Amino acid sequence: MSRNELISPEGLRLDGRRANELRRHTAKLGPLSQADGSAFLQHGHTKALAAVYGPREPRHRAHAMHDRAYLNIEFNIAPFATGERKKRNKSDKRLLEMAHFVKQTFEPVIMTRLYPRSQIDLYIQILQDDGGALHAAINASTLALIHAGIPMKDYVCAVSVCCYKDASLLDLNRMEENTEHADLTVAVLPKSGDISLLQMESRLHADKLSDLMDLSIAGCRQIWKTLDGVVRENGEEEQQKASEVSMVLEK
Repeated sequence: MSRNELISPEGLRLDGRRANELRRHTAKLGPLSQADGSAFLQHGHTKALAAVYGPREPRHRAHAMHDRAYLNIEFNIAPFATGERKKRNKSDKRLLEMAHFVKQTFEPVIMTRLYPRSQIDLYIQILQDDGGALHAAINASTLALIHAGIPMKDYVCAVSVCCYKDASLLDLNRMEENTEHADLTVAVLPKSGDISLLQMESRLHADKLSDLMDLSIAGCRQIWKTLDGVVRENGEEEQQKASEVSMVLEK
């Protein structure tokens, strides 16, 4: 198969997956002990770390809103995350754009009205970028917010999809992202099926949108099962530790 071709005649992509197959994804809660909530997520070779601090007093008076909490997002990509070895500053246009997408995704989902005149800080670091940095960041942020005990209406699960010839590709790696084919990132609330984010940087024929949306929703629900399993497993471990401490105190 030519490297210019994304799918072989046998229906396999360059990394051996089928068109509708996710990359292997794993996650862990609480890698950062000093944060109120944190999570590490690996999606294929893409690695994202998210940390949550708050709710706490706003750093700036302008952020103190009387009816809800202010959501502050900082998005960063490590200089060693890609082969370019490029160091980005906080005013980098791409980083600000990614932070805006994450904020746009979570603002309708987090119950910010429970914490008026406060601030919730969400810091995201992409440690390795092999495609899907935005959706990996969203999925890691979901886990970090849950770990911090921030109330949300639902999980937020995200994935990228692409239209290539007559096929719809799920969960793009970096090589697939760098092609000229139309791709989009979708964030879904899996229980209700509501769309929290739909981000696309190229044109897409309207006839192909429905198939891509169906594929992305199915992919998000697969990711939801993984994230929910991690949360439940962590809860059982915490409950077991609490029981052990209680038994020691009783003795």
